[in-house]
Amino acid sequence: MSEPLVVRRETHVPAPPAAIFALLTDPEKILRWMGTEAKTEPQPGGIYLVNVTGARVARGAFREVVPVHRLAYSFGWEGSEEVPPGSSLVEIDLIEQPEGTLVRLTHTGLPTAGQCEAHAKGWAHYLDRMAAVASGRDPGPDPMRGHDGKS
Repeated sequence: MSEPLVVRRETHVPAPPAAIFALLTDPEKILRWMGTEAKTEPQPGGIYLVNVTGARVARGAFREVVPVHRLAYSFGWEGSEEVPPGSSLVEIDLIEQPEGTLVRLTHTGLPTAGQCEAHAKGWAHYLDRMAAVASGRDPGPDPMRGHDGKS
């Protein structure tokens, strides 16, 4: 049996879980590190929508929300046949550690190794930007702005 296609990412951020949770759920705070537009309703069944690059809209619905500890939401891209809205699952656990938080992201349900590779790069990029904001730094202009995911 083959290993399922999974993207896993872990990063230590020198900020408390509550600060990270806010950066992942509050639309105004999300836009400090990712996207041009965001709408979230962080409760089971609530919408997750982020125009990530100005040219690519991620959409899904929250499945699990445990304030300051865990988020799970369906995920996909508007207009994508390969990864349509709600077709995959993003799970984020925030584990309190000395001097910060371990952010553990797991993204499952992606259809191909190529999609896993592309999403792994995207998550690495955006988690680094989120960590910068959580650390009080300005991540600068997003080099992914305007990228439509097709090239």
